[in-house]
Formats: sequence, C-alpha cells, structure tokens
Amino acid sequence: MKNLVLSLLCILWFSSSPVLGDPKEWGYEWTRTDFDQHSVDFSEILSGGPSKDGIPAIDKPKFIAASEAEDVGPDEPVIGVAVDGVARAYPLSILIWHEIVNDRIGDTPITVTYCPLCNSAIVFDRRVGDRILDFGTTGKLRNSDLVMYDRQTESWWQQFLGEAIVGEMTGTRLKAIPARLESFSNFKARHPDGELLVPTRPGMRNYGYNPYGGYDSRSQPYGLFTGDLPDYINPMARIVTFKVKDKPYAIALELLREKARVEIGDIVVTWTKGQNSALDGPMIKKGRDVGNIVVQRSTGGALRDVVYDVTFAFVFNAFHPGLKVQQE
Repeated sequence: MKNLVLSLLCILWFSSSPVLGDPKEWGYEWTRTDFDQHSVDFSEILSGGPSKDGIPAIDKPKFIAASEAEDVGPDEPVIGVAVDGVARAYPLSILIWHEIVNDRIGDTPITVTYCPLCNSAIVFDRRVGDRILDFGTTGKLRNSDLVMYDRQTESWWQQFLGEAIVGEMTGTRLKAIPARLESFSNFKARHPDGELLVPTRPGMRNYGYNPYGGYDSRSQPYGLFTGDLPDYINPMARIVTFKVKDKPYAIALELLREKARVEIGDIVVTWTKGQNSALDGPMIKKGRDVGNIVVQRSTGGALRDVVYDVTFAFVFNAFHPGLKVQQE
C-alpha cells in the first residue's frame, strides 16, 4: 500500500500545476542556504512536490557481486562506473526512487545521479577544492531537471550541468566522470568481477516498478516544465549529448539506431540493441528496447570513454538554447 501511495503521489506531483519558487518561503526549510548568491532567476526553480530529502539519497550503499544477482534482468539499465580498478553497476530500478547515491570507489568519492524526468544519468567526482561534498535532493526542479544540494553548504546544484546555481558555491562546477548507461548484461561482460548496488532496505520502495509509467511515450514533458519546446524534433525524443571541442553537441538516438555508428571529429558514437527503457511500462525489466550507447574519443588509435548523457530533446533545448540536435 505504501508503494502504491508513493506512485500515485508521483503522478499527482508531476501532472499538477507548477509551484513557483520563492526564497522567502524556502528560507524556513533552508536556513543555511545563501539566497543572496544565485546564477539563475528564482522563478525558474519550481517545487516538484517532495520536500528537502523527500526523495532520499543513498549514503551507505550496499553491493553484491554482479555475478550473484538474481533480481536484475539482463537488459535492465544500469549506470556502469569503473574507477581505480573497481567497477560498479547502479541499477535505474533503484535510482528511480532515490536519484542520488553518495559513494566512494577506491580513493575517489563520487555521486551517482539520475533524474527520471530527464532520463539524465551522470556521475560526478564529489571533491571541490579541499572539500568532499555529500549530496541530497532539494525537491525542486529547473527545466524538469533534478536540483541537488550539498550538505556542507546547502548550495543548490543543477544535475544536468553539474553546476551550483544557488548559495555559497554558485558558479562552481563538479567534474563529471565517464560512465555508461548500459544493460546489466553489457556491464557484466565488460566487468566479470564487478559489483552491483542492491537496496539497503528492500521493502522501502517497490524496486523494479516504474512510477512514471508511459512517461517517455508522451508528446511532451509533465506540466512542471514551463520552458520552450523544440519545434523541429519531438520534445520527448531520446538524444545523446556530449562535448565536441569543449562545446555541447547532441545527436538523435533514432539516427544512431539507423546507422549504428557515427563519427564526429575524433568522437565515435555507437548503438547496439538490448537495453530496456526505465520510463516505459510499469515494470522496468519489461520496458521497450532503446539500445545501448557508447561514446568514445579516438586518441592515437585507441578509443577511450568520454562523458555523455542520454536525455530528451526538450532538456537539451532548455539548457542549450540555439543549438540543434543532429538528426541526419
């Protein structure tokens, strides 16, 4: 019953009218946030429904050997991360309910993030100068994207950009770490000795269930997005975004599905079948096949993974107005 109520709340929150931002109201909950420092207009930040930490980040992640997993389907999407010789898979079936995992791999403190409304899966190094930050959810959205906060200064961070937009840390950027949004079987093939994130409290959420059923089949995002929608491409079309010569670039997933491999300068992007959408049907392991994307840079004859994101066209349009997605 608890999980059903949570799912119904998700539907109500994200289909309802947006609640505009107001620092005077926020101050009661965010007593340590310096609202005098901000890089965006507060009217762009909307309440998504949940309060501060209403969507709880995972701070003490638990792992098992990926080879021992029984509850994750072979085509289920995971965020695969390999750092300091250790590889870990973070299933979207868990992240869809928590959105943030604060972890450490070897000597590297990382935060693994996923915004369901943008399908944006990005991994960041948690170090900023001599500080190690821990992240939580604000319950706020900007351009339908997760607004995180760090517990050290309670500054607010835009997940899609990895940039602080409100508070003491405004203007600071986190370093993104190359990771793959891939099927669990692909992760295991690359990392036979890899580890898999499992629920710390299995009964806390209905893990494996998608509370945003049918979201990526909509013609436009939920009503919490108030910006301009692109008119040359389906706003909900999946796109792959990365940087070419330090500038944002995006290519339509449908083009990649058609061509399987596309080269843009020294960047090589490939598509293969066999990964479920986390935002399709009610059960993630039965979602339709959207395929696997790998983005690499060719250097001296070798291919090395680079940071990329698989998101929706409306998200790229909102954060990079004036840039268009390559479709042919």
